[in-house]
Amino acid sequence: MAATGTGPGSDTGATTRTAAGTAVEAVVERALGRLGPDAKTRLLAGQDAWSLPALPEIGLRSLVMSDGPVGVRGVRWTADDPSIALPSPTALAAAWDPGLAHRAGALLAQEARRKGVHVLLAPTVNLHRSPLGGRHFEAYSEDPYLTGVIGAAYVNGVQSGGVGTTVKHFVANDAETDRFTVDNRVGERALRELYLAPFEAIVAGARPWGVMTAYNTVNGTTMTEHHHLVNEVLRGEWGFDGVNVSDWSAARDTVRALRGGLDVAMPGPRTVYGEALATAVRDGRLTETEVDEAVRRVLRLAARVGVLEGAEPAVTEPPAPIDGEALARELARRSFVLLRNEHDALPLEPGSVALVGAAARDARILGGGSATVFPARVVSPLDGLTAALPEGAVRYAVGADPATELAFADQGFSLRAVCRDARGTVIGTRSAPNGQIQWMGSDLPEGVTPDTLHTVELTGTFTPRESGPHTFGTKGTGAFTLTVAGTTYYDDVQRPAEDGDPFEAFFGSPQPRARVELTAGEPVEVRLAHVFALPDGAPFKAVAFALVHQEPVRDPEELIAEAVEAARAADTAVVVVATTERVESEGYDRKDLRLPGRQDDLVRAVAAANPNTVVVVNAGSPVEMPWREEVAAVLLGWFPGQEGGAALADVLTGAHEPGGRLPTTWGSLADAPVTEVVPTDGALAYREGVFIGYRAWEKENRTPAYPFGHGLGYTAWTYECADVTGTTVRVRVRNSGGRAGREVVQVYLAPVGTAATPERPARQLAGFAVVEAGPGESAEAVVEIPGRAFEVWDEADRRWSFVKGSYEIQAGRSIADRRITATITV
Repeated sequence: MAATGTGPGSDTGATTRTAAGTAVEAVVERALGRLGPDAKTRLLAGQDAWSLPALPEIGLRSLVMSDGPVGVRGVRWTADDPSIALPSPTALAAAWDPGLAHRAGALLAQEARRKGVHVLLAPTVNLHRSPLGGRHFEAYSEDPYLTGVIGAAYVNGVQSGGVGTTVKHFVANDAETDRFTVDNRVGERALRELYLAPFEAIVAGARPWGVMTAYNTVNGTTMTEHHHLVNEVLRGEWGFDGVNVSDWSAARDTVRALRGGLDVAMPGPRTVYGEALATAVRDGRLTETEVDEAVRRVLRLAARVGVLEGAEPAVTEPPAPIDGEALARELARRSFVLLRNEHDALPLEPGSVALVGAAARDARILGGGSATVFPARVVSPLDGLTAALPEGAVRYAVGADPATELAFADQGFSLRAVCRDARGTVIGTRSAPNGQIQWMGSDLPEGVTPDTLHTVELTGTFTPRESGPHTFGTKGTGAFTLTVAGTTYYDDVQRPAEDGDPFEAFFGSPQPRARVELTAGEPVEVRLAHVFALPDGAPFKAVAFALVHQEPVRDPEELIAEAVEAARAADTAVVVVATTERVESEGYDRKDLRLPGRQDDLVRAVAAANPNTVVVVNAGSPVEMPWREEVAAVLLGWFPGQEGGAALADVLTGAHEPGGRLPTTWGSLADAPVTEVVPTDGALAYREGVFIGYRAWEKENRTPAYPFGHGLGYTAWTYECADVTGTTVRVRVRNSGGRAGREVVQVYLAPVGTAATPERPARQLAGFAVVEAGPGESAEAVVEIPGRAFEVWDEADRRWSFVKGSYEIQAGRSIADRRITATITV
């Protein structure tokens, strides 16, 4: 059998210049001509946190946006409005399968339509420049080619369902430290060859209907005002015809933003557009013609998603329905990367299993921040393995809890929110399944308005599952009163940190407020009252706070000893280690790559007690594993989404093969070539140029723990030959193992002699293809090398330069495991 390699994707999202496309443009122009100046400027500003205003006079309905990329939250940021939760984007990239990414996108379009959402604020295609980037779980890879291929497939999938995308964050938004103000100083060659490259590939291969410009500055100009990169490069060179929306609260100046190519300033109602833009036109600082260009693009987007009367939407027949839970499970198991498997420790042999780790019971399924969604169900590793193995085969022990902070009031809590006015009268109620209130814009309980709301009370009961001292606390800013079992423990004001993140109420640290001795199984009443007050200058109306909780903290040595006892008595020990929301989240970068808490000690102790120890790593981006040579197997499970536990059981038992390959190099922080994420005097210099990721590891001659592209399966593969015709590479491989399997054939391009000048990476990913074969069967991978692989950006002439000469085609299983070579001369 043969498999064809992947390019950026088919152009399903393009506006073709057919009769239908011309008709849509005609509708857009008629609508534009009927709008007055004030209506035009109003259309370019959010009417609230998530939507643009309706303009009934031209048949325009309100256009609704929602965060992704692993699910569609909708306008309600709450657990009582559940969403499908897919694995993290790093997991999607680890599958190395554009077809799977397309299906994921199509599912999210289905979810968007179910929730009344027209535009998904995804995908994130920034690069893993440094392993310390705190939000890397939300992006795909360190490699621009892989990122572009997976991103294009995802965009095509979403837009095949008639839902728009906003590819983000344009551009060089590769870390979180000082993200609102940092000036990223990036050389033009690195900007073109690395950071702009995924965006360019997605524009060419998927024709996205939107992009989102980032908070940060690039080379002295903030991205919401970057005329060169937006108007000259994105629109001019690449032909992008979609909408440019700001990241939330990123737009700073009315005139500079419009002339810099920003179409929509979000959120509303307080933005630099709307009335401020109308005033700028009346004062002569901007012309109505300049405004028209932005309005035209917004109306084109409205036509594409079907909210502009008289225009046929881009998609009239959505794809067939997709089973979200089934796809989430398939994606997770296809993304799992088997890093180590000594003596065929996996799949598991029949017998008893000691399952260890806090994350095995309370699953960490996604990263923190605006990408958070709330699924209707979560299958933990404990749930999955217990269901898959014979009754009594699994014994669970906590072992070590990585969480050092209080978590949302979920397990054991039954809560509702009660809204009162200033007189104390109840004006509305709503369920609050996990103690978290995030009401933004118009998302308030029925009968409640920002003008009438004075106090929100979270009230209900908590039934502990463990006896001992329980800690309760608050998350957010403002006035709080916390009462547990009839006693008030806190009645004060939590003030925001000086120079803190504007979204501190959403991403800030939880604060402990009460320590209460409780008995397992005995419910107690809990109440947290919060006085609603909008801070001065708030860009939109939001109620954001949470009740948080932590179970009794036991002696770590005692917990590890219990895990060791369970491991010693079992045939196999499976230890699940994890990062926490304080380690991987939007809003801050990482300080190190260590697993939090005593998890490293736990793994070493369990491995010493049971040589057949399997470690499952539950993290969205690299962590250090100093014990990796001491255990039998290491399986990387990423943030696996809501069905992660079921998928883990599929892979551990051998019902399915782990299909993933690393989209990013994993190694120690001490060895990592690029680590700087903290600006100096407001600027962060990308001194490494085009050498990030595996390019940098090879340049510095450093050996990582696990190289880019690495991943094992449950069978073996023999690479037999590689034939090159023009720029088409055919690689024949044979399944030389004992069971059916899947192989990701990776093709790297290495310049030789004069082709290696100017200084270039020793090799770079130029294509890949997925093949499947039964035992003894052969398969052929067909990879077309793109022309851009032979080009470098000439900074002197400011153009792409084709570098002639000889190149070695290197095909194999990873950047470090290249099995077969051929030569091409261009």
